[in-house]
Amino acid sequence: MTIILALLLWTGMSAQGNVSVTGTASNATGKRIELRCYSDMLTQNELLLDEAVVDSTGAFRLETYLRYPRLVFLQVENYSQSFYAEPGRRYEVWLPHFDWEQDEWRNIFLAPVALDVEFLNLPEDELNLKINRFDEFVDAFLDSNRVHFDFRFKPDRRWMDSLVSVLSSKYSTFSEGMDFFSRYARFTVAEMRMAMFPGSRGRLVKQFIEGQPVLYHDENYMRLFLSLYGDWLSAGTKRLPLSRMTAWVAEGDLDRYLDSLGVEPLLRDEQVRELAALEALRESYYDARYDREGVLRMVEMLGEHTKFKEHRELAGRLSGMWRSEAGGQSVESEAWSAERGALGEKLDSLKGKWVYVSFVRVDDPSCLRETEAMARYHDSVCNRYPVAFVTVSCDREYQKMYHFLNNSRRGKRCTWEWLHFAGDYRMLEYYGVVSYPTFLLFDPEGRQVYDYTPWPESGILLRGPWEEK
Repeated sequence: MTIILALLLWTGMSAQGNVSVTGTASNATGKRIELRCYSDMLTQNELLLDEAVVDSTGAFRLETYLRYPRLVFLQVENYSQSFYAEPGRRYEVWLPHFDWEQDEWRNIFLAPVALDVEFLNLPEDELNLKINRFDEFVDAFLDSNRVHFDFRFKPDRRWMDSLVSVLSSKYSTFSEGMDFFSRYARFTVAEMRMAMFPGSRGRLVKQFIEGQPVLYHDENYMRLFLSLYGDWLSAGTKRLPLSRMTAWVAEGDLDRYLDSLGVEPLLRDEQVRELAALEALRESYYDARYDREGVLRMVEMLGEHTKFKEHRELAGRLSGMWRSEAGGQSVESEAWSAERGALGEKLDSLKGKWVYVSFVRVDDPSCLRETEAMARYHDSVCNRYPVAFVTVSCDREYQKMYHFLNNSRRGKRCTWEWLHFAGDYRMLEYYGVVSYPTFLLFDPEGRQVYDYTPWPESGILLRGPWEEK
């Protein structure tokens, strides 16, 4: 009876949420605001925790359930702000006046712009305030002693030890505390030491990794883990030459790959070795020296044979992400049906054809040049082969697309299907649109053909994969 009652209480709490974000926005009425987090630090897939539409008074409310402090993001359109959310905390925020249209004249993906968020009525012991004070103290110490940390000179290890000594005296839990803030402080300093003195990798692993539980849920632990093991194994080591690593991957020999990693003293523990292998394989997938399909097979095999539940989940996310990138997964994926938007429906209706999709802004010179190339080749390609063109206008105002198509000489030549993205930034994120113009090619089964689809003037429309060889 006690277990049933506890389960009911927990279910009710998780339905309501133990973390809330209530706020007011100055000029965001009608916009969708989202609360997101990373599924894990290895893949950095984003999870949607909650969403709301800012009402006519500028108010909104978001809720979620957390079991431990997590890094979360408030996101509106392509602008976001991160903070650490604690279970049981109620946050009040204010979003001051913001220029939502600045992405019309600058690429905010190359030069990100943070969403302005002001937190109200936070107590002095709130986690983000403690972290900010810690960061400011460390920054001040580094600035006042910058000559001893400057890479233009030879960094002095003794000054890093001095920083640790000062922090230990200032924060009583710096050396041994196990709360979130203590781990943040210790792991941040450890990352600094690793960045300045790469030779300290072994000592840091013995201090923070060996014999310690693997904290998959803790962003600070995972960030340190990836700093220690990232950019190390995939490039080959003295004991594990790159030629052997690439050969085992190409042959799909997972057992030899994992067993051989054990010759490294820092990878004697099986759980640590597998997690480091996942990071190495993640890096190898984007390394031209490795067989990409071989890396994908290795990750899938690791997910099937591992005894660690967390590694199964990580391997599944990695392989799912790569198969989607490489076109091995249909765009009909139910998990993403809401994000596909109008374009997803149009792709469904064009099954059986090759679909060449362009994302443009009608007043951008580069977009106009490529759109003219599409118009030049449209009839000769689409009348001869089972090919369809689709263009998605990403201008904020629908009228821009309408006037372009109906009231301009260029637009009247664009006789194929045009869609307006209608403010669906989630759809753009799903298809990986971060600049204009962007092009995608889908095969008759609805799968994406290229990681990076060539633009019309590159000649792809003259020698596309739809031609019979």
